[in-house]
Amino acid sequence: MSTAVKKRSTSLIEILQGDSFKRQIELALPKHLTPDRFLRIALTELRKNPKLMECDPKSFLGSIVQCSQLGLEPGDNLGQAYLIPFKAECQLIIGYKGLISLARRSGQLSSLQAHCVYENDDFDFEYGLEEKLKHIPTKTNRGELYAVYSVAKFKDGSYQFEVMFKEEIEKIRKTSKAAKSSFSPWNTHYEEMARKTAIRRIAKYLPLSPELATAVSIDERADIGKQSQDLELTLVNDTTGEIIEGLSFDEEIPKEEGTQSDKLLEALTSE
Repeated sequence: MSTAVKKRSTSLIEILQGDSFKRQIELALPKHLTPDRFLRIALTELRKNPKLMECDPKSFLGSIVQCSQLGLEPGDNLGQAYLIPFKAECQLIIGYKGLISLARRSGQLSSLQAHCVYENDDFDFEYGLEEKLKHIPTKTNRGELYAVYSVAKFKDGSYQFEVMFKEEIEKIRKTSKAAKSSFSPWNTHYEEMARKTAIRRIAKYLPLSPELATAVSIDERADIGKQSQDLELTLVNDTTGEIIEGLSFDEEIPKEEGTQSDKLLEALTSE
C-alpha cells in the first residue's frame, strides 16, 4: 500500500470515528438505526475491502451519507446495500432487500417479494385481462436459473407482478458498469441482484416513496458508472469548530495528492 493510500485510509478511519461525521449521520438516520452501529458497519466495510481505501474519499463518504439518508446498512450481512470500488470511485449499489425495505416503509404496500425460478420448477404465468402467476419450486435438482419475478400486494388486496427471463437479466448485467468491478455483488450474489432487477422493473408501476425513488435513481446511475447528483456533505472541524465547505459529489473527482479531497481530510484530522 502506497504512502498516499495509507495516509488516506488513516484519515478516513479518523473521520468515521470523529464526532463531526457522527453528528451528520445521526441527523440523517431514521429512528430504527443508531449512528454508533451504522458507523461501526461502515468501518468494517472499509477495513474488509482495502480497495475502498484507494477510492476518492469524497465518493466513499458520499456513499456512506447516502446509505444513512436511506436508512440502509451497507455490507453483506443484510444485503441492503453494497459499497463497491469501481476505478477511482466508491459506488453505492442498492440490494434487493434494501429496495424491499424501502417499499414497505412507504405504507402503500402490504408486501413486495421477488423470487428466482429454476428450470425444473413448476412455473406458469399469463398477462392480460385475467393475469395469473403460479410457481411451485421443485424440492431437489431445480436446475439452472430460468427467470425471476416480483410481486407487489397492495393494501386493497390487489396484486401486480413482473416476470423477467434470464436473458433479460443478463442483458442488464452486461451493460452495467458497476457490474464490471471484481467486487460487484453480481459476482458474489448473482441471484440477489437478479431479484433486485425484477423489483426495479416493477417499481416503475408502484407508488414510490421519496426514499424508494431515490434508491432506484442511485442504482440506475451506478449502472451507467455515475454517482448520485446533488449530494452535499458539510463537516465541522472538531478542533476549531469551523465549518468545512460542503462538497458536491457530482463534481469531477481529482486524482492527484494535494487536491481538494486531501485538503478536506487534512482539515478534518488536524490537531
